[in-house]
Amino acid sequence: MTKVAILPIPTEQGALSYHAIAGAKHAQGKTAGQALDALTAQLSADEATTLVIVQSLRPDRFFTAAQQERLATLMARWRTARDQGQSLPIDEQTELEALIEAELRAAAARTSALADALGR
Repeated sequence: MTKVAILPIPTEQGALSYHAIAGAKHAQGKTAGQALDALTAQLSADEATTLVIVQSLRPDRFFTAAQQERLATLMARWRTARDQGQSLPIDEQTELEALIEAELRAAAARTSALADALGR
């Protein structure tokens, strides 16, 4: 079974586009569906069996609204600093790295919970 990730990508105009990835193959679209369709067209018959799981970016028991808001704030500050050739203050960089790690752990916990719900 082919595993596909679909990532929202902010555009310069402030909208979102979507990038679908399956191994070395990738496609982009204005919607997640368009990106998935464009990627699916590239897959061989052996790769065509896919399971699509849509994870909303809403807060949940694994990564709270407060964590999401703080992560967004720190990422915006990090981008601004990067664009100006600077770095975040050490305490903010440390907090940002901890939130990224927490988000990664939350994704793993969500995946485990989903696998349990599907009976692994």
